[in-house]
Amino acid sequence: MLITFHSKVVAEVLMITDHAVALLQAAGKSFGDKIPERGVFTVEQLGPAIRGIERAIEAYQHAHEDEHEEDDDKAPVPPMARVVGLKERAFPLLDMMRQSQEAGVEVTWEVSRGW
Repeated sequence: MLITFHSKVVAEVLMITDHAVALLQAAGKSFGDKIPERGVFTVEQLGPAIRGIERAIEAYQHAHEDEHEEDDDKAPVPPMARVVGLKERAFPLLDMMRQSQEAGVEVTWEVSRGW
C-alpha cells in the first residue's frame, strides 16, 4: 500500500507503507500493527517530528557505517545496486515538514487506495 502525505505549501509525497511506518514512528506517531487511515502533524508537532526523524537517520547511519566503506579488494557496487538508506527515503517527507513548519501549515497523511 501507499501513504500519501499532503501539505498546502508543497507537492504530495508518496511512500510505501513499510517505509512510512518507520518514519511516522520516528516522528512520534504511535499506533499498533496497523497504520491509521488518516493522520496529521499539527504545526506544533512538526518541530519534534522533524527532530525525531533526524535522530532516526543518525542512528541508522551509525548502525550502517561499515556498509558504506569501500573495500579495495572488491569490485565497486554500481549505483543502481546500492541500498537506499533511511536518509534518502526520509528526505522528501522531511523537506515537506520543514517547508510546512516555516509556512505555519500542518502535514496530513492518508492511506492511498491505489493508482
